[in-house]
Amino acid sequence: MKDEKPSVEQVATDRRAVLKGTAAILASGIFPAVHASEKIVLRYLGTAVNQDKTIAEKFKADTGIEIQYVAVTTDDVTKRAVTAPNSFDLIDTEYFSLKKIVPTGNLLGIDTKRIKNADKITTLFTKGEVAGKKVGDQGTAPKKVMYLDKPDSKTFSATPTQYMTLIPTVYNADTLGIRPDLIKRPISSWAELLNPEFKGKAAILNIPSIGIMDAAMVVEAKGIYKYPDKGNMTKAEIDLTIKTLIEAKKAGQFRALWKDFNESVNLMASGEVVIQSMWSPAVTAVRTKGIDCVFQPLKEGYRAWAAGFGVPKSVSGKKADGVYEFINWFLDGWAGAYLNRQGYYSAVLDTAKAKMEAYEWAYWMEGKPAAKDIKSPNGDLLAKAGSVRDGGSYETRMGGIACWNAVMDENEYMVKKWNEFVAA
Repeated sequence: MKDEKPSVEQVATDRRAVLKGTAAILASGIFPAVHASEKIVLRYLGTAVNQDKTIAEKFKADTGIEIQYVAVTTDDVTKRAVTAPNSFDLIDTEYFSLKKIVPTGNLLGIDTKRIKNADKITTLFTKGEVAGKKVGDQGTAPKKVMYLDKPDSKTFSATPTQYMTLIPTVYNADTLGIRPDLIKRPISSWAELLNPEFKGKAAILNIPSIGIMDAAMVVEAKGIYKYPDKGNMTKAEIDLTIKTLIEAKKAGQFRALWKDFNESVNLMASGEVVIQSMWSPAVTAVRTKGIDCVFQPLKEGYRAWAAGFGVPKSVSGKKADGVYEFINWFLDGWAGAYLNRQGYYSAVLDTAKAKMEAYEWAYWMEGKPAAKDIKSPNGDLLAKAGSVRDGGSYETRMGGIACWNAVMDENEYMVKKWNEFVAA
């Protein structure tokens, strides 16, 4: 699934400290300042993975606004957005969910004129490019669902507009995790996940919409079939993909089908599994135990995902001002640097860079050997001096995207077939 994560200025003596970036906007009179005396609380709907206590504490210290996390599963984030838009003030959801949420009219387009760093959001989202080069856009590439024609549109705009569906929070490009100390040879292809050499020591992610994308990467890598769009399969393509998985399962290929982050960490740390679908922070968690684990770059490319902040139509007035203040704060650098240090990537690279040490930026973003030991935000050793980040630089890694997480048109059928694989 899912690298790390501000500045203060007094607007007036009777106001709380707010971010420098936001202060400039407030001073311009574009929207009114939020008074701390109102004790604004923002209900933040999302998955627990993106809800960081340290971020909430830092934002409150800087602005006086409290974040109240509402943690649910990925599927339930979408369900709430569709059925109970009044139950939250800010949503943190994945871009692939927008095809279900936007047609309801429950999300308001975010007015980029109120977002100080909107024009600095990475071109990966706005143009589908990294360093001027197009990246793979199979599946729900953010650029396909990034804009609305007007704030209350129920359809996406094919071209950039003033209104964004979501403001990116975190994103990454996923690949297979491996135990090089136990495999003892180079791994360069997704096809290795189903290599009989790893019978009983492989694992795949048991979240249908993501697991089937990993499976499709394997099917293509093995030369079985080339999909026009791995993120939107026909029924026949779904059948082929699931058939391949069932055959591998019946042959004893999989030690586990994991759903839980900690389960993936434990499988790899114990050595029960040597190759599996994995998320970058899980690889990091294995490494902090002193165990060699690599988020392995593969020649066919990465499966990417991205999440962002959205604003429900029910939010207005001071609460809406608070939501915009939080989004502006989030893009101002501190949160971006904090996320980058965990192996995620931030939406505005310039402001995050300004809050990171030069050696940290060189390691995390430029693919250079670490000049010093690399540590997590809470001080855990992640990489020793001299190490190079898996996948190299931001441009190499994010420029190597093959497809994006998606919800298929045939999603219901796909889930039914996936469950047949799980039960096989």
